[in-house]
Amino acid sequence: METTFVSILGFAAAFCTTVSFIPQALRVIKTKHTKDLSLAMYSMFNIGILMWLIYGVLIDAWPVIIANVITLGLTLIILVLKIKYK
Repeated sequence: METTFVSILGFAAAFCTTVSFIPQALRVIKTKHTKDLSLAMYSMFNIGILMWLIYGVLIDAWPVIIANVITLGLTLIILVLKIKYK
């Protein structure tokens, strides 16, 4: 029972933090406007997400793995477009 609650909590937290990047990614894709986004922040954030993903794989933690695969995809889109559209 406790393990189920912990897993649900992990997936819920992962869902909230992951989907929070969808509006930003969609806006950047639509407007191509990235002037106000920090290149340093998105660079460091992507490095951190990659490390969380590796960590999740090493400990076989599916909530961590799934959330970070999706988040990395969304934030890499933003980072690539930030670099492209300067």
